[in-house]
Amino acid sequence: MRNLRIVFMGTPYFAVSTLKALVEHNYNIVGVITAPDRPAGRGQKLQESAVKAYAKSQNLTVLQPTNLKDKEFLRDLKLLQANLQIVVAFRMLPKAVWQMPQYGTFNLHASLLPNYRGAAPINWAIINGEKITGVSTFFIDEKIDTGEMILQDTTPIDPNENAGSLHDKLMDQGSALVLKTVKLIENNAVKTTPQVDTEGIKTAYKLNRDNCKIDWSDSMEAIYNKIRGLSPYPGAWCVLINGEAQLDIKIYESKKESFKHAYKTGHIVVGKKELKVAVSHGFIKIEKIKLPGKKLMEAESLLNGYVFHDNAKML
Repeated sequence: MRNLRIVFMGTPYFAVSTLKALVEHNYNIVGVITAPDRPAGRGQKLQESAVKAYAKSQNLTVLQPTNLKDKEFLRDLKLLQANLQIVVAFRMLPKAVWQMPQYGTFNLHASLLPNYRGAAPINWAIINGEKITGVSTFFIDEKIDTGEMILQDTTPIDPNENAGSLHDKLMDQGSALVLKTVKLIENNAVKTTPQVDTEGIKTAYKLNRDNCKIDWSDSMEAIYNKIRGLSPYPGAWCVLINGEAQLDIKIYESKKESFKHAYKTGHIVVGKKELKVAVSHGFIKIEKIKLPGKKLMEAESLLNGYVFHDNAKML
């Protein structure tokens, strides 16, 4: 059995579960690499990453490089004398970093590779209406998410869940898969499989303003999937036209209502306790919504104090 000296690399809350699992299974974590502290909130106070906060609570050595190619950082990393590096939700690594340890550097990715390589696999799996997703471990190489596969594990996607709940499922599933992967490496029993690029591979593009906008001319299913696939972060948005007002709003929860109607796409239908938008073959009933400068609220609460004109619509 190999005596592992592990460097862990990660930044967000998603990565904490894996680091915690490694610590609780008594693996030797000789260092943690995470993002520099960032200003956040109204006061713009420096905020530690979730991984750093946990690492400090366990008295682990933490490095926060701004440049992964910096000579001083590479020297400090080498001094940790790690023979295995584990990456969960971190930056793309330069070759000088990922090729450093004797037993390699492997990554946990929240998709069934080769599908959904990229920055937002959890979001895009839901946006695209997938029924199944999962987690993969693979050894890092020169390209993004293309290295040789080690292990995979699948999970069903509930037709009504959002990116937040799927994130939490995959976070726990991923930490378990990392432990299995480490055990294989520890026992020198890893058998890798090359990723095969077939036609129709789907990509997890980085989320931006353009691809987070709701297109009300899409199918009811596509709109519903986009809303839940972008909830709770960053939120699917659109433009509300209400009289003279034109507002960028976000929708975080909705329901589908199949119904024959004669309304134009995007027309808003207001009831005493419900807010609906006309789409092809039915309505998207808005459950949770956020107006500029306001808190996230139930649609029913919005209707108590906000007046919609007869010609109000979503663009």
